[in-house]
Amino acid sequence: MLQPGHAAPDFTTRDQNHQEVTLSSYRGGRCVLLVFYPLAFSGICSGELAAIQAGLGDFQNERVQVLTVSVDSHFAHKVWQQREGFGFPLLADFWPHGAIASSYGVFDETRGVAGRGTFLVDRAGIIRYAALTPIGEPRDPAAWREALAEHG
Repeated sequence: MLQPGHAAPDFTTRDQNHQEVTLSSYRGGRCVLLVFYPLAFSGICSGELAAIQAGLGDFQNERVQVLTVSVDSHFAHKVWQQREGFGFPLLADFWPHGAIASSYGVFDETRGVAGRGTFLVDRAGIIRYAALTPIGEPRDPAAWREALAEHG
């Protein structure tokens, strides 16, 4: 897994609305809280993204943009976003399968999904916070708030 101090690998992919999103487009403007998760519609992932939605003002504002990433297609993300009311980008790491997660070192080759990796990328494109939580355990967004307070 990439560690703080490394340059964040750039990527371009599609969100749930099939719009292109490029990480480097945020450079010079906002930090990015990059949240990888295994699969849409799964219990822990649903809870984690619901927590992001509940605290959205902390994770998506004039200083920071939250981007969530899984190997699901943008079609699945659209249905999930409509069902859950998520107000943030759900990015598809669908094809090449897991390429974005792999570039951050959080792709689980055995399961074929992203691990629960979280990264805070600063305005210059440098990783300032990195954490990997086991797939079967939910993350605590309080750690993200601390990272944002320190580096955002």
